[in-house]
Amino acid sequence: MNLQTKIPLQPQQFNRIDYNSKVMLIGSCFSEYIGERFEYFKFQKLQNPFGILFHPLAIETVVTNAINKKTYTDSDVFFHNEQWHCYEAHSKLSRTSKDQLLDELNTRCIETYQFLNSATHVILTLGTAWAYRFIETDSFVANCHKVPQKRFLKELLSVDQISESLNATMSLIKSVNPEVSFIFTISPVRHIKDGFVENTLSKSHLIAAVHQIIEPRHHQYYFPSYEIMMDELRDYRFYKDDMLHPNNIAINYIWKYFQDVWISEDTHATMNDVDAIQKGMAHRPFNPESDAYTAFLQQLKSKETLVKSRFPHIVF
Repeated sequence: MNLQTKIPLQPQQFNRIDYNSKVMLIGSCFSEYIGERFEYFKFQKLQNPFGILFHPLAIETVVTNAINKKTYTDSDVFFHNEQWHCYEAHSKLSRTSKDQLLDELNTRCIETYQFLNSATHVILTLGTAWAYRFIETDSFVANCHKVPQKRFLKELLSVDQISESLNATMSLIKSVNPEVSFIFTISPVRHIKDGFVENTLSKSHLIAAVHQIIEPRHHQYYFPSYEIMMDELRDYRFYKDDMLHPNNIAINYIWKYFQDVWISEDTHATMNDVDAIQKGMAHRPFNPESDAYTAFLQQLKSKETLVKSRFPHIVF
């Protein structure tokens, strides 16, 4: 008896990710979850340099600024609730000092530009089609930073708006890096604050737009993280306490799928070595002075040296 509907997925035939790859992850909070797995296994990656970005226009803005090597100035930031913010960045970048914020924004803009120039893969995770337009400047923002809602207009991006934005984002990146591969995915996190029906409408716009631009011949792919969560993991035991975000079991399940499809098989042995080193470093011995623990540390160090000899960029 089969108690699950399984999504059939085949390993990617070309452009798979290995330890020589450079992966940019950008988008909603689900990209943070997957990015944590890339971090754990010590892949070369850059993850949401401007923080979580929920809708495609916010992603396009960050990429546009990076490719154009924008310099952030006083006009790009504002003071609210005792902190300086930027409407193009998540609140995790906000600072109590204006100069600190501007330095952070400009540093991250340069970092993003440099990484995009050499990236092999860009993973874009879309969270919502709802976006907020700042009335004073008639421009969409990435984050409202708890500024009163009356200063914004909430809009549902159309399918065409989304696909046009994603195409613009890809064109910008390809202008400096023609060989990069794009992997699109829809975040399974539900934005219930928008409303239950409104969340479904939003996700449907994202899915329809992404499928307008998927073209494997142009290295533009889709990974069904949303469908895995909705169809294979359709049970609240796979959610965190808020019943909206996937829990670690679900994230690991989806990561295993991603690994099977996108991570090169030749890389799995190194991933196992990295996993063993990570677990060894987290181990807390009963007796740190024992001969057994000393031998254990020596074995761990030998594994670490071997991994670093093959991939010098890996740092534990």
